[in-house]
Amino acid sequence: MTARDADASRAAATDAESGGARHVPGTCLAPAFDADHPPQRALIDTCVHCGFCLPSCPTYALWGEEMDSPRGRIYLMDAGLDGRTAMTGPFVRHFDACLGCMACVTACPSGVQYSPLIEATRGQIERRHDRSFADRLFRALIFTLFPYPGRLRIALAPLALLSRVGRPFQGRSPVRRERAERRRHPPGFFSRARAMLELAPPISWRSLRARTAARTAAVGERRLTVGLLTGCVQRVVFPQVNAATVNVLSAEGCDVVAPLEQGCCGALALHAGRLDEARAFARRTIEVFERTGVERIAVNAAGCGSSMKEYGQLLADEPAWAERARAFAARVRDVSEVLAEIGEPRARRHPIAVKLAYHDACHLAHAQGVRQQPRDLLRSIPGVELVPLAEPDMCCGSAGIYNLVEPGAARDLGDRKAMHIDAAAADLVVTANAGCTLQIAAAARRRGKRLTILHPIEILDASLRGVEP
Repeated sequence: MTARDADASRAAATDAESGGARHVPGTCLAPAFDADHPPQRALIDTCVHCGFCLPSCPTYALWGEEMDSPRGRIYLMDAGLDGRTAMTGPFVRHFDACLGCMACVTACPSGVQYSPLIEATRGQIERRHDRSFADRLFRALIFTLFPYPGRLRIALAPLALLSRVGRPFQGRSPVRRERAERRRHPPGFFSRARAMLELAPPISWRSLRARTAARTAAVGERRLTVGLLTGCVQRVVFPQVNAATVNVLSAEGCDVVAPLEQGCCGALALHAGRLDEARAFARRTIEVFERTGVERIAVNAAGCGSSMKEYGQLLADEPAWAERARAFAARVRDVSEVLAEIGEPRARRHPIAVKLAYHDACHLAHAQGVRQQPRDLLRSIPGVELVPLAEPDMCCGSAGIYNLVEPGAARDLGDRKAMHIDAAAADLVVTANAGCTLQIAAAARRRGKRLTILHPIEILDASLRGVEP
């Protein structure tokens, strides 16, 4: 540890004792955490305070603030467990500012498991912190709408129209306070609502009516039976990604089962600390796919896949579900992993002469460790050239609901990513997460550009069909 890091660590420890807020001696504050699944001391103690996580952290890169780094947040968790800080507003803001992108997990030489730490901390916050009425209202709106595809279909048609009203103002910041002030206080309801409008994609009636077939037979001899998670936002906003996934898996010898009764996998709720909701969605997802008898569950949205692979931990305390959850999680794969597992490609790849900029979705690259398989999938297509992006491990600012509840920081990160994409001079942008697609597209619009952003599976599907992507 350098002298500068040591100074930062001491500052963090001092700040941790008050949660970032001034504490009046003699006053009594409630402890930050209760006994119901607080962050685990054993996981906190694996952090050796080396600081390797700092340059990988998006909020530290934006603000240079120790308490808005993984190391600083782990100090706060430690202080919360020791009773040295209460769950104050400033304490909560440091965790609300975290994107949960897991870039720190990739950077950490000590193997700190940050994901269960931040999820447990957010679970405590959502149960015990008294958010403002506007904050509670906006979060309730998100979780009443986004995990339910039927409701989302009804809402998105007028939302897409209303978003056109907001787009002429995209050059202005949705949060007008200075950055330091922005970090101290949650954004207002209307700033968040405007961010939602800016992110809204163009919606056609065709996409709103699209449905994925319950079962699609393999072309030729069957190699594998694969269940497909159709997702919430994915099936409504990007149904063509599901269609391409089915086409490719079928062409490569997989029977594809997409249960019509499936719902949300719980990813948004899990990443936001709404753990009871996440568990309910997880139980329902397991139940639905268990009835299908599939050998693998393919996922084409990075955040969903990351959460489904964690079902074993999420339901570990429920005797009726723990073993079922572990068995289910063991069968979950990103679609690129499924294609890598089944072996040599069977379907012919037609050439596509195109330069692609591949953006690593954080919950695919960092949380799941899936980096090579999507690239191999794309390189299997003759004529495809992958061009590198600067800061490839830096989050684009999507991060589940982050770009809705923290629009200022998300916007800064989106603009940073769009700048690097511009510099790459690629023909198309490719990413494996719906949220990243929406975030990068909005950032490009602010720069006066219209990007074509596709899922890797869409590129491969176009190659198999011999058409332009």
